[in-house]
Amino acid sequence: MKESILYKKTGSEVKCNTCGRRCTIPEGLFGFCKVRRNIKGKLYALNYGKAAALQIDPIEKKPFFHFAPGSRNLSLSTVGCCFRCKFCCNYHLSMEWKKISGNELSPKQIIKLAKKYNVEGLAYTYVEPFIFFEYAYDTAELAKDFYNVFVTDGYGTPEAVDKISKNLDAAVVDFKCSANPDSYRKLSLVHDIQPIFDCLLELKKKKVFIEISNLIIPKHGDDPKDIQKLCRWIVDNLGPNIPFHIIRFFPSYKMLDTPHTPIKTLEKAYEIAKKEGLKYVYLGNVPGHKYESTYCSQCGELVIFRKNGRIQILTDKNFKCKCGKTIPIAGKQYIPNYMLKQ
Repeated sequence: MKESILYKKTGSEVKCNTCGRRCTIPEGLFGFCKVRRNIKGKLYALNYGKAAALQIDPIEKKPFFHFAPGSRNLSLSTVGCCFRCKFCCNYHLSMEWKKISGNELSPKQIIKLAKKYNVEGLAYTYVEPFIFFEYAYDTAELAKDFYNVFVTDGYGTPEAVDKISKNLDAAVVDFKCSANPDSYRKLSLVHDIQPIFDCLLELKKKKVFIEISNLIIPKHGDDPKDIQKLCRWIVDNLGPNIPFHIIRFFPSYKMLDTPHTPIKTLEKAYEIAKKEGLKYVYLGNVPGHKYESTYCSQCGELVIFRKNGRIQILTDKNFKCKCGKTIPIAGKQYIPNYMLKQ
């Protein structure tokens, strides 16, 4: 374990300022995440250095479609989370706190593994990375030869974003149910979603590259008005070029009886997002769908083809469409020759 970076002492209590819950924790007790504990007036991250999941992933899996294309990353997670999503697909990690398990791996050892397997970046993912903030922070500090990305529910505080921003290259912020407040309360035990928007604004302020995903669950966030409202906020506050991934729900954890999101619902959401002005909209968890691919926002030409994990770049290596429009791609590119149009 390690002492938390962001907290304040108030007598025998401590106030955690890492996630948007900002828990006030009495002596000997835990925060909502169950992996931060007040021990004798100091706040400790109990999951520090305990890698519960570690594997190599393509960047597109996160999903990043406009950042470091063609790259691979070492994906890292501990246990714990600040949400209690009934639909969590990584519940064996996020809901495991009775025994805070994981392989003991220091940040230096993580970097050695990244070099050994010749990856281009590090991804802090699978559970909420702000919950293992100190571990991610110390690892990112050492990762000078790699990019660092967060896959997050967006519940990190502005202070946490500010602290890690110098070493954070990009973030996917994952909305649940089109930011419908009732669904967040019922399905994730999140009673205030404003911290997500505050986190996004701070990420933008600190010039961290942003992509957004939105999980749509049947009867939860599939109302066109919810989708329209979320898309309008993104366009107005972050800009029309933000990649927006509409994710299909599949039965998981405590929602095994809830059906998959109908494809027509996802396609309707796509149409709404485009109508509201988002230029790069995608459908996720729908293998083989045409909206996995990227189309030029100016002429509509197919420019990046994706299908079942296979990618082909149909522009030049600078992602310039034949109409002259350049597709906005951030980060260093790692496109092997076989992905380029011959």
